[in-house]
Amino acid sequence: MRVASPVVLTLLLVVGIAHAQAEEKKPVSPAIETGSTVKLEYTLTDDAGKVLDSNKGQDPLTYTHGQEEILPALENALKGMRAGDHKDVTLPPADGYGEVDPKAVTEVPKELIPPESLKAGAELVARSPSAGPRLVRVKEIKEKTVVIDLNHPLAGKTLHFDVTVLGVEPAQMVEPPKK
Repeated sequence: MRVASPVVLTLLLVVGIAHAQAEEKKPVSPAIETGSTVKLEYTLTDDAGKVLDSNKGQDPLTYTHGQEEILPALENALKGMRAGDHKDVTLPPADGYGEVDPKAVTEVPKELIPPESLKAGAELVARSPSAGPRLVRVKEIKEKTVVIDLNHPLAGKTLHFDVTVLGVEPAQMVEPPKK
């Protein structure tokens, strides 16, 4: 059995220490925290694996963490991630767009609906002064009225997000106003 010389052992130790120091000096990308500007690539699917939405191959989704610009449960699942991190996040209906509310339907006079939307399944944007724009669907056409479903189109669905963090910019410190 051959034993390494003290010179070889010393050289290996020095190289190992230099490598460890180089690893320590690598800049660490910032983690997602309140106020961070985050860029994401995502694909959203349902339980059957059907793609409901995706931005792959397009511009990233950019949001400010903590501002509830995306679903709060998804935002919470992304906290602490860094650029390059990937995560699969599953949200039950309660953490997504809620359960389907069978009472969330209304009837409106037929003449209020554009003629090209007078078919079951058509999607419309309803505007309300108190709640702003809202996506609604035509559920049924009657003789003089149209039944409108006010539930979010993704209500009642379990949502599966395949998310990759593309970039994180730390929260900007804002100086308080001078008095």
